[in-house]
Amino acid sequence: MVLLRQEIGDVLRQHRQAQGQTLRQVAAKASVALGYLSEVERGQKEVSSEILASVADALQVPLSVVLKDVSERLAAAEGIYFDDTFIPDTLPDDFVVASELFSRQ
Repeated sequence: MVLLRQEIGDVLRQHRQAQGQTLRQVAAKASVALGYLSEVERGQKEVSSEILASVADALQVPLSVVLKDVSERLAAAEGIYFDDTFIPDTLPDDFVVASELFSRQ
């Protein structure tokens, strides 16, 4: 089972490491306890929207980018990406209507 808190933690860690920052540096900038941020990154603690926004700001990454990265990881884990192409789990209404008309012929 995929857990949202683990994906959030992984994304935050990836951004932090890509910037070469330490946990201590990001925790200080975000005014978050070092141990708590460590637990968030390891997917052991849920993070509030306020703290998530603060950590994203400390990383100088827009919150929308963090959430997009998390969303993409969740979608991939759920199997709705194939060869980097998004495969929706629902069909557009016009496709459903067209297929119903075709099947009646």
